[in-house]
Amino acid sequence: MNNLVFVLCIVAIVCTAGIIKEYLKTRAKKEERGVGADETVAEMEVLEERVRVLERIVTESKIDLRREIDKL
Repeated sequence: MNNLVFVLCIVAIVCTAGIIKEYLKTRAKKEERGVGADETVAEMEVLEERVRVLERIVTESKIDLRREIDKL
């Protein structure tokens, strides 16, 4: 009986260690994705601002258009 309990304890420890290892690996991947998402959001904001400027340039009159092009 003592040997059976000993073996079961070892199996339980090994299984628990495997689960913890996978959990930590998954958590690290989520953190990496979070950093990438922040960079993507920042890039999208910059691109949206550029599109707004271009839309404004296209919809303004020719005189204002020349001024905006000269500013760029």
